Formats: sequence, C-alpha cells, structure tokens
Amino acid sequence: MKQPEARQFALCVVWLLEALLLTAMLLCQCTIVEAGPPPLSGQFRSLSLYAKEQPAGQRPAGIFSSNSLRLELNTPWGKTGYLELAGENSLLYADPEELLLLPADGMNRLTSLEKTWHSDSGLANRLQLDRCNLQFSHRGIDWSIGRQAIGFGRMLLVSPLDVIAPFAPDAIDRLTRPGVDALRAVRYFGTAGQVGAVAVFGDNSDHHSLLATFSANSHGIDLLGLGGSLRSRPMLGFGLAGELSGVGLKGEAAFYHGRDSAEPNSDLHRNFVIAGTELWYRFANDLVIVAQYLFNGAGATTPKEYVAAQNSAAMEEGLSFLLGRHYLLLSPSWEIHPLVTLSGLLIWNLADSSALLRPAIDWSLSDNLNLQLFYAFNRGSSPRGLPTEPHSEFGSAADGGGIFLTFFF
Repeated sequence: MKQPEARQFALCVVWLLEALLLTAMLLCQCTIVEAGPPPLSGQFRSLSLYAKEQPAGQRPAGIFSSNSLRLELNTPWGKTGYLELAGENSLLYADPEELLLLPADGMNRLTSLEKTWHSDSGLANRLQLDRCNLQFSHRGIDWSIGRQAIGFGRMLLVSPLDVIAPFAPDAIDRLTRPGVDALRAVRYFGTAGQVGAVAVFGDNSDHHSLLATFSANSHGIDLLGLGGSLRSRPMLGFGLAGELSGVGLKGEAAFYHGRDSAEPNSDLHRNFVIAGTELWYRFANDLVIVAQYLFNGAGATTPKEYVAAQNSAAMEEGLSFLLGRHYLLLSPSWEIHPLVTLSGLLIWNLADSSALLRPAIDWSLSDNLNLQLFYAFNRGSSPRGLPTEPHSEFGSAADGGGIFLTFFF
C-alpha cells in the first residue's frame, strides 16, 4: 500500500473507531437509565488540531487528532472507604506522521500501567490505568493511597503552587488531571483549615517527592503553604486568596533550590522563584475577566537561552511551560446565550514582545455534550540565522486551530 493510501486508510480507521465508541457510550447510557445510577461513569473526548507550517520550515503543516474514551468507577470499600478506578484508551492520528505526539512516560508514577501501539502510518493507540486508589478515614485523618489526582494552588491561569502534575497554560483539554502514584494524609480543622503530607513516588529515586501542606482561612483570606522536597529539589511556597470590593485577588510564590546547572537535564538556574498575582472580576453583563502577571524564574533572560530553557529539568517536569521571565496572561469569557460562551486566552511575553492569542467559542449541544471551536494566532520575531535560532518565544510557533468535543455519560 502506498504511503498516501495508507494515511487515508488510517484516517478512516480513526473515524470508524470514533463512531463505534460513541455508539457504545450511547448504549451504556441507555443501560444506566434502565438500571438506575451505577458507580460507573465516563467521558469521550475528541481533539482535532490543524497547524500551519512553522516559521523557517522547522515543522510542516498538518493535522493531529486525539480521541479518548475514559471509564471511571467509584464504589464504597468497607465501612468508611472508597475505591476509585479509571481506565482510558486514546487513539492518536497525525498527518504527516512526524506530527504524532506520543504521550511521555509519567515521571510521577512508580510503575508503568500503560501500553502504546504505534504503526508506521501516523496511527497510535494508548491504553492506561489512570486511577487506582483507596480512600479511607482513620482516627480523624483522611488517607488515600495509590494512583490519584493531586493538585495544589488556587490561581486559575498559571498556579505556581500546582507543582505535581499541572496543566500547561495553553492546554485545551483540562478536564482530567493525570494520576500520580502517591500516599496522602490530611487532617481537617475549623471551617476551612487542613494540614497534610503527601509522598509522590516517581519512576526513579530522583523523581520522588515529599511535601507538607497547610491551608486556613482568616478574616475571609485563604492562606496556603507548601514545602519539602520536589523531585530532589528543596522548595517552599505560599499563597493568599481573597476578595476586595467584588474583585477576586490571589497571589502565589514558590522558591526552589535547583538542581546543579552544570549537569545535563538540570535546572537553568541554581536558585529560582516562580510567582504570580491574579485578579478575577464579573461585570453586570456576565463578562468575566481573569488577568495575571507571572514571573517565571525558571525561564531564560534572553531569547539566546530559549533552547537551554526548553531542555531544562523544570520544563521537562512541567514546573514551567514558558521560556521567558515576565508574562501577562488574560482570559476573558462572556456567556452570550445560556448555551453559547465566547472566551479567549492571551499569553504575552513582556520581554521579547511576542504573544499567543486564542479566541474560542463553546457551544453546549445538550446536557452532557459540548463543542468548542478555537484558533491560535502566534506573533513575534521569526527565527533567524543558520542554524536557526529563536528571536522570540511565540514567533517560533505556528498558527492553527481545531475542534474539541466532549461527551459525558
């Protein structure tokens, strides 16, 4: 079979499997209606992207499609416990094949409970166990052990305290946080206070984490604290969240003693800080504005260091998804109809004057079916020289858009 024919055949396979998955979910939903609400639920997500050719021809134009079926089980275990299980199957397709984005191995997972099949026609399939944990209470302490979702911080766009498995600020699919292998204990006090500890087990000893957490509310202000060892990196963080005259205000900062900058795959800086301030406000016409200033101490001070920042440990671990130091982020949203919402995302690198602008429209097709259309514009100085070197962060990225479909059952 010739290569173009093979790609067409692979795309037809993707569409066929999507149709089969949707049919299976509808049948499952019918069963739920007849038999009553069981502990089994799930979701189907389909993300299709088109990207133009990158500046200087670094990457060709093409399409990428990710289609995921997720099943979740939450059921009582014993007298006070709960068992949480979740499995997910993702079908990936790219044309040309070099655009295929295979999921990276989870560094916050002690064992690999996943399997990936990859063909030579731009088609791949990934099956994984994303949740497998037991939750119970003993002597006033809530325990959870196993593969689970763990998130810290309160800021909406980029949270410096969300250090375990955060989402990228420009991520489209933010419905499900990746599970990590961990042991967690939390003791609650007062109306909104808690102290806790969490141990996250990585794929090697350098990726283990041990953190203590604290939160409380005083005079309407939420206080957050986080400290310990994050993947062999001492860290300390704190945050505040409150409201002033209807304006939501948040601030977070995390301080790190980085890995040796002389070693491969180390942090770009020996010591660095990631911090931000964020405000939230809703106008009378239901227009919501979220704005944030972010100081990314893990990033580079000049575009010449962007390649080193891209290959640093902080970037590979998800501590930072941005290459520079100073950013303004803006995310407005406006519900123009009970079923239709207009939104947008702006990420502006204040140092090199490059920016990402992504308008979007969300359309609620039914109670459990949502469609999002979006397009991203990247502006900034293009790469120059031979070999090409970046002159701005977003000037090196390609414009593109896509469709994100979600179905819950």
